[in-house]
Amino acid sequence: MLAAFTFNTAENLPIGLLELISESLRVSVSAVGLLVTGYGVTVAVASVPLAHVMRAVPRRHVLTGLLAALVVSSLVASLATSYWLLLVARLLTALAQALFWAVMGPVAVGLFAPEGRGRVVGALSVAGSCALVLGVPAGTWLGQQDGWPVPVALLAVLGLVSLMAIALLLPTSRPDEEPAAYGTSPDARRFGIVLAAGTLSATGAFAGYTYIAKFLGDVSGFPPGTVTALLVGFGVACLAGVSITGTLLDRFPHSALTTAVATQAVGMLGLYAAGTDTVAAVLFLVLMGGALGPVFMTTQNAMLLCAPGRTDIALAANSGSYNAGIAAGAALGGLLTLGACAVLLGGRSLSRRAQEQEKGRE
Repeated sequence: MLAAFTFNTAENLPIGLLELISESLRVSVSAVGLLVTGYGVTVAVASVPLAHVMRAVPRRHVLTGLLAALVVSSLVASLATSYWLLLVARLLTALAQALFWAVMGPVAVGLFAPEGRGRVVGALSVAGSCALVLGVPAGTWLGQQDGWPVPVALLAVLGLVSLMAIALLLPTSRPDEEPAAYGTSPDARRFGIVLAAGTLSATGAFAGYTYIAKFLGDVSGFPPGTVTALLVGFGVACLAGVSITGTLLDRFPHSALTTAVATQAVGMLGLYAAGTDTVAAVLFLVLMGGALGPVFMTTQNAMLLCAPGRTDIALAANSGSYNAGIAAGAALGGLLTLGACAVLLGGRSLSRRAQEQEKGRE
C-alpha cells in the first residue's frame, strides 16, 4: 500500500508543482506538463513488454528492483538542475511503475485466501487514491514552503521503506507457482470485454476530467476558490467510492464494474444536461468522482479472475490500456476544443466576407 501510494504520488506530483519547476529550471509550464503526459504514455507502452520480459524472475527480486529504481530516480530528480535530466528521471520512474502495477496485484492477493482477494485489491486502490487526496496536496504545500526538490526527495525515503519491507519479508518463489499467478476463472471473452470497457471508460472520463475546472468555472459559474474546493471534494468522493466498492468486490465481482461505469456515465451526462445549475453540478460531480477510482479497481480485480493466462500479463494489459485511454481522453478533449476554435474562426471569416460583399453592393 505504501509503495502504491508513493508511485501514484510520484506520477501526479508535478501537477501541483508546475509553476515552481517551470521557474526553477527556466522552461515553459507546458514543458513541465510533458513530465506528466510522457509518464502516462511510457506506462501505457511499456507495461506489457516489461511484464513479458520479467515473467520468470521471482517477484521479490522484481519488486525490490522496481522500488530501487523509484528511490534512485527520485533522488536524481530532486538533484536535477536541467529539464532533460528531470525528464530522464521521470521516465525511469514511469518504467518502474509500468511493471509495478502488473506484479504488485498478484503478489499481494496471493498472500491471502481467494475469498478475501477483493478486499486486498480494494486496500491497494485506497492507497493509490490517497495519493491524489493527500500525497499530491501535501507535496504541493511542502514544495511551496521549501522548494520543489524536497517533496520529490521525500518520495525516495518512502520508496526505501517499502523496499526494505519487501526485501526482508516477502517470500521468494517462482512466479508461475504463486497462488494468484493465474486467473481463478479463465475466460478470454470476458477478458476482452473488460479490457475494452476499461479503456473506453478511461477515455470518456478523462476527456471530461482534464477540463473539469474550466467547465465548473465557465458553465456552472463557480468562482475560482470554490472550484478548488470542489476538486478536493472530487478526490474525496473518489476515495470514498474506492473504499465502499472494495468491501463489495468479493460478493459482487461482475456487477461492481457495471455499476461503477454506469455511475460514471450518469455523473457525466448529468453535468452535460444540468451543469448550469450549481446544486446539480455538485451532485453529478460527486457521482463522477465516486466512480473514477472504482472503474480501474474493478477492472484490475476482474483481471485476477478472468485472465486467460498469467495474471501479471493481464494486469499489465489492463494498466497499459487504461493509461492509453487517459491520454486519448485528454487528446480528444483538446481536439474538440480545437474544432470549436476552427468553427469560431470560420464563422468570423464568413461574417467578414458577408460584410465586404454587402459593402460592394452599396
